[in-house]
Amino acid sequence: MKNTKSSMLSKALLLIASALLFTSIFFPLWRIELAAPQYPEGLVLQLHADKLAGNVDIINGLNHYIGMKTLHAENFFEFSVLKYIFIGFALLGLLCLFVGKKKGLYAFFISYIVFVILAALDFYRWNYNYGHDLNPDAAIKVPGMSYQPPLLGYKQLLNFGAYSIPDIGGWMLTAAGLLLFIAVLREANFLNIFRKRNINAAMILLVSIPLFSCTSYEPKPIKLNVDSCDFCKMTISNSKFSGELITVKGRVYKFDDVSCMIKYAKANTNVNYKVLYVNDYLKENKFIEVEKGFYLKGGTISAPMGGNLIVFSSNEEAAQYQTKLKAQPSTWKEIYNSY
Repeated sequence: MKNTKSSMLSKALLLIASALLFTSIFFPLWRIELAAPQYPEGLVLQLHADKLAGNVDIINGLNHYIGMKTLHAENFFEFSVLKYIFIGFALLGLLCLFVGKKKGLYAFFISYIVFVILAALDFYRWNYNYGHDLNPDAAIKVPGMSYQPPLLGYKQLLNFGAYSIPDIGGWMLTAAGLLLFIAVLREANFLNIFRKRNINAAMILLVSIPLFSCTSYEPKPIKLNVDSCDFCKMTISNSKFSGELITVKGRVYKFDDVSCMIKYAKANTNVNYKVLYVNDYLKENKFIEVEKGFYLKGGTISAPMGGNLIVFSSNEEAAQYQTKLKAQPSTWKEIYNSY
């Protein structure tokens, strides 16, 4: 890396990446959040470079009942080496900075990527073993059930929703990897290809953002006579009156009645939801965002839990049923405020 303006920027990126790698050892790298009705504030397991933190004792107590091994930092050799690996990467980054050789930068980046892949595989192995290697004498046994947490994202485990996501230190490591990647692209003159073709780099970034998104906010089909309402706990046998609440982390809560969904949202203010859906009265499992629906309320409408309201995709369809059902048109705001 010669002392050109471009290479000076690459060195700055390398310096910041090294600082992030070193600083990450002081923050939790990963977190597994557990949400259930009996724990309205949720439970958290945080993985640092050298220890476990969060609600470890409570989670260990729950694990004992279902036959999972309890979690103790001394049982994981990773906690004895991870901190030193990150320090080593940080020092290696500084060495590349002062040596100033492109090959050194490339080797550093490749080594880091290989480490991330191996760490992900090791984390998956850890999750798999703890979720499948169960004590046959456990107090609670569900035939065929395993309790493997997700590697990344959300998974339902009995009545617990488990979220596996990076924590502060994990985002630092991610940022370090991205900065190294940009530095490699600059030193390889890869970005010049886009400049020569007059492609706006910002546009490339905007287009690529959805590719890195792993959270879905799309509604999930309701399985009749299988799924239960997350508010009243009744089995959902008719989807015409149903609704779904999707949290910012992508967890889906299902309801047999729109009134149940509203009551749940108001009673559980700690649940940070991204979007609410209601089912089109005329189409099974056809969900509409609540603000886009056309509502009828009262009259002869008979919803499962007394909500007595239905929704349509168009105003014309709602008008056709208004007289038939002796109902009154309404808006989502009016309905939400009535509970």
